[in-house]
Amino acid sequence: MKVLFAVSECVPFAKSGGLADVAGALPKELVRQGIDIRVIMPKYGSIENNLKAQMRKIDDFTVEVGWRKQYCGIEEIEFQGVIYYFVDNEYYFMREELYGYFDDGERFAFFNKAVLELPVHIGFQPDIIHCHDWHTGMIPFLLKMEYKEKTGYQSIQTVFTIHNLLFQGIMPRESLNELFGLQEEYFHIDYLEFYGCISFMKGAIVAADKITTVSPTYKNEIQTSAYGEMLHELLHSRSSDLEGILNGIDLELYNPERDPFLFKCFNGKGLINKQENKLHLQEQMGLPIKEKTPLIAMITRLTKQKGIDLVRHVFRELIAEDIQLVILGSGDDEYEHFFQQMEAAYPHKCKAYIGFDEGLAHKIYAGADLFLMPSQFEPCGLGQMIAMRYGAVPIVRETGGLNDTVLSFNEQSGEGNGFSFSPYHAHDMLFTIERALSFYRDEECWRKIVENAMAMNYSWAQSAIKYKQLYSELISRSEIYVY
Repeated sequence: MKVLFAVSECVPFAKSGGLADVAGALPKELVRQGIDIRVIMPKYGSIENNLKAQMRKIDDFTVEVGWRKQYCGIEEIEFQGVIYYFVDNEYYFMREELYGYFDDGERFAFFNKAVLELPVHIGFQPDIIHCHDWHTGMIPFLLKMEYKEKTGYQSIQTVFTIHNLLFQGIMPRESLNELFGLQEEYFHIDYLEFYGCISFMKGAIVAADKITTVSPTYKNEIQTSAYGEMLHELLHSRSSDLEGILNGIDLELYNPERDPFLFKCFNGKGLINKQENKLHLQEQMGLPIKEKTPLIAMITRLTKQKGIDLVRHVFRELIAEDIQLVILGSGDDEYEHFFQQMEAAYPHKCKAYIGFDEGLAHKIYAGADLFLMPSQFEPCGLGQMIAMRYGAVPIVRETGGLNDTVLSFNEQSGEGNGFSFSPYHAHDMLFTIERALSFYRDEECWRKIVENAMAMNYSWAQSAIKYKQLYSELISRSEIYVY
């Protein structure tokens, strides 16, 4: 079984969000399960030099981007048992950031076409091309509409994973010909047309053989008008080919028993060392060292999607509680400024680190008592899984993957690994936080909740089994079709 995993970012090479964590962890697990999976991504200028030094060039060729003929180099590295290919073009990818440029449509049109040309040049003939989010969305479409008649392409099947439907790669109508050399017949509601523009994401949903989302709940949500970002009817029409497979986390990377970033390592049976991490974190962040005061953490993008407006709305009521609050993240200016102002107003209770620091993130997970994640929508979410791994009890809104991973604590049965609320309402969130704090004051009960959280297993193993089954079904379908 041969799979080409096409993605715009991947740990440890480049990361802007959770997509990179998935791309770094899932292929490793699939290799363990016997799949010949290889990852292809752009060769960004921001990749660390020590990793670039290990790459070797294996080929180069020309890619047509509309009327342009652009150089495409292919470099290769084997890392932790997985072969990675890098698409090299300095004009498109030698930049400080991964995304956010005026020509992102052209940059990723080039990448999509390079991926499709790759098998001819490296001798790797995939059974499946597994694409992720809008940056690779035109691969399934071009394969089905333009490449299927070419030798070697007839049996290739495609899987497209939606990590976040909000970002769709919407480009001007002119991109159809300017970037892809496609005829006007594809500017149609049944193909790429999307409210007067074209959509990379829609192209994948129309053409991919299978579509997956990163949690079962999100699969159902995006087929409704509330979460479907104007693609819900199309997604519903493809419901028989739509599957929700929950993401996992890398248990080697996030392991409190052997985490080099922690002040002291610990496990579910040695929680006294978790308490040591809390005290050290309070000291590092400049907070009063108070063992009994619950420390609530947020590690998040500071955007409305993440429920930051709820936190802002009831912040003063929340901070009036006997708590400490630590925020790590960056995002919209209004939210960054808000938390900076709140830190200045409440220096002994609130600390905000604007930006991101991997080591500090691990320290916060290990030192926090509670982890707040009140997302407006959350396709899967990794933060709540990581938090539970480190004994930080999650408080979440019941949406997407948060709903699939956090079971609200039931004091009667003793079951539950966190706390949750359903309506997207600030005072519902505040009530749930207050409920969690009431249990925190009961040491025996709280220890039970922490142990429940740390006992959860959100490894990639189960998810990888489901992807392997999905690949097998597609290959069987392809063999029947070819026969």
